[in-house]
Amino acid sequence: MTDAAEPNLLGSLAPHMGEGHRSTIGVLVAVLRTGRLIESWLSSTLAADGLDTSEFTALMTLYLAGEPQRLSAGEISDSLVQTTGGTTKTIRRLEDRGMVKRVADPGDGRRSLVELSHKGLETTIGALHLVLDTFDLEIGDLDEAQRVELGQGLVRLSAELGERLDRR
Repeated sequence: MTDAAEPNLLGSLAPHMGEGHRSTIGVLVAVLRTGRLIESWLSSTLAADGLDTSEFTALMTLYLAGEPQRLSAGEISDSLVQTTGGTTKTIRRLEDRGMVKRVADPGDGRRSLVELSHKGLETTIGALHLVLDTFDLEIGDLDEAQRVELGQGLVRLSAELGERLDRR
């Protein structure tokens, strides 16, 4: 779907929508399309580092957790918006490459946590700089104020959806 096709799609849907849903369908279509574009772009950008998007997100989640950069598999799963089975596979791939390790939970020795290794930290920082530098070029036409406004709106949408889904 090209950029020109999106307004045509919205225009063709408009007669089928009630008045109250016209703005909603615009948000839904734009977010779905943007999500797919970003997933594709991120996948291709990370290929140089040999990471997939789930691995990158898991590494970033651990990195952003702060010292000692460890979380439960469930917390990583929530961040990935991935099933626990899919998260287990992602963590296993990262373990096999020496980017994360399992450690005993100091608060509950019966369970383990996933911790970012030194190699994982270096990989995460390198990938993060690559992603940010590349994305900065991709959205170069948006000025600082537009980026802040867009970011705030997306954070609000994500939080709103997350809260509603958590209550189900």
